[in-house]
Amino acid sequence: MIAKLTGLVDSLGEGWVVIDVGGVGYLVFGSGSTLDRLATGEMATLEIETHVREDHIHLYGFTDAVERDWFRILMTVQGVGSKVALAILTVLTPDQLMPAIAAGDRAALTQATGVGSKLAVRILSELKDKVGDIALGPAAVAGDAAGVTATDAVSALVNLGYGASESYAAVAHAAGRLGSAADVEALIRAGLAELAPKEHSP
Repeated sequence: MIAKLTGLVDSLGEGWVVIDVGGVGYLVFGSGSTLDRLATGEMATLEIETHVREDHIHLYGFTDAVERDWFRILMTVQGVGSKVALAILTVLTPDQLMPAIAAGDRAALTQATGVGSKLAVRILSELKDKVGDIALGPAAVAGDAAGVTATDAVSALVNLGYGASESYAAVAHAAGRLGSAADVEALIRAGLAELAPKEHSP
């Protein structure tokens, strides 16, 4: 079973790359975000997920283990095959995917080719419990009261017009900084600071 490949990028195409390892070319399928980081003629290291079927052996490559793990998680959902999983990871990085699922952001998932409304709902339903606590970090695992406080802060940001996914991510970052003792007002203020446009110095 192939778990990792390091070699020269021989060629690139839509959804695939050929990695030359010691004169042997391995055809590897990948997400747009992974393939965009590769360049023909340069060395690359990819984490590999090997799928063996009766009629083929397919290799799926990822620039890090986190994206590979998300590929595996998405594939546990009924109706999500390798192409759909890669399509989701093309439009949403793992850092974006986790809060999107935790927040129930169907619109974010339907950006991916092959993901309609029904499939998006199934993905959210089957994976929300798996990622909810991870997405909110300390606020979710510190106890029911803290979890409710964080959820209330997310709801407040959404009511102010921010997207569900970005609100969830902002509160998660705020909760990580402030700790489980932070009240809902503190999380809202910190969340708003996270969402505020960053000013760049000239």
